[in-house]
Amino acid sequence: MNDKQSKGAFDQVKGEAKKQFGKLTDNESMEAEGRLDKGKGKLKETAGDIKEDVSRAFNNSSRN
Repeated sequence: MNDKQSKGAFDQVKGEAKKQFGKLTDNESMEAEGRLDKGKGKLKETAGDIKEDVSRAFNNSSRN
């Protein structure tokens, strides 16, 4: 797991917590902020996944 993947996973957890807290307290702004954080986290994690795939492909091709 690279840095982007771990930061993305953390942002998703943080976003879900904010979203649930916003629902619990009937705070639409907090709920929306949580959804935004969760979305950002998914993007970061996807970018990290792509980085891992490229790195693996590069390492595999350089061994041949």
